[in-house]
Amino acid sequence: MFHGSMVALVTPMRADGAVDDTALRDLVEWHIAEGTHALVAVGTTGESATLEMREHVAVIRTVVAQTKGRIPVIAGTGANATQEAIELTRAAMEVKADAALLVSPYYNKPTQEGLFQHYSAVIEQCHFPIILYNVPGRTAGDILPETVARLAPRANIAGIKEASGKVERVAEILALCGDQMQVYSGDDGAALAAMALGARGVISVTANAAPRLMARMCDLALAGDFVGARAVNAQLVGLHRDLFLESNPIPVKWALHEMGRMGPALRLPLTPFASVYHERLRDSLRQAQCI
Repeated sequence: MFHGSMVALVTPMRADGAVDDTALRDLVEWHIAEGTHALVAVGTTGESATLEMREHVAVIRTVVAQTKGRIPVIAGTGANATQEAIELTRAAMEVKADAALLVSPYYNKPTQEGLFQHYSAVIEQCHFPIILYNVPGRTAGDILPETVARLAPRANIAGIKEASGKVERVAEILALCGDQMQVYSGDDGAALAAMALGARGVISVTANAAPRLMARMCDLALAGDFVGARAVNAQLVGLHRDLFLESNPIPVKWALHEMGRMGPALRLPLTPFASVYHERLRDSLRQAQCI
């Protein structure tokens, strides 16, 4: 069900900080038209850390309603408290998302046993496809391949978004888990290499700005045409780099505003994209034919 270019969707906001439902619905339609394979609502790129639970669920509901089953919707439901993660995952089930993406608990730095028990508790109480999300740079914790292998036999584990920055992790996880679960790259710059190692796609920031090219690159890579995939990826390397000049999603929201897709608003503690980087990101947008 889940493969290819899965966009880690931004959450558009109005100048007063309220969620811009109209812009959000427009983004959903654009991504479907551009060939995006799945939408990830309210992940890190969707500013999950600054949304109240009511808003968090409302954004998932809006994305599901607008998508109308045309492509899968994966709901970001991770939290640093296990009970909160369970409640968010249940809410995603109720609004009929297709799966939940759960970032590993952040700030409290659980042990590997703590990570195993955290995910096990969510799995046991939410009979719903779950995608693990490993991003040590954000959470200060690393879900080791051995822990992933302990979780993999659970029937509703659909996969893992692997964003450790270690592309070899894809091969390590697949060697331990076989066909029990899928691996998805969480690093745009390493996505092509990850698919060469067996990943089934990427949960992508770059796809927010260049959905058609990311979808095409993934289609080619998953079909085994790595010569073609490299050619497409060559147009995207600037975005893979420059969309992280400042903390995500600061640059990508500025880029989408530059493209006329939405306003640039963020919520504190995120601040506007520094002007010193504007022309550099514009150049990368031009390279990818986004502007």
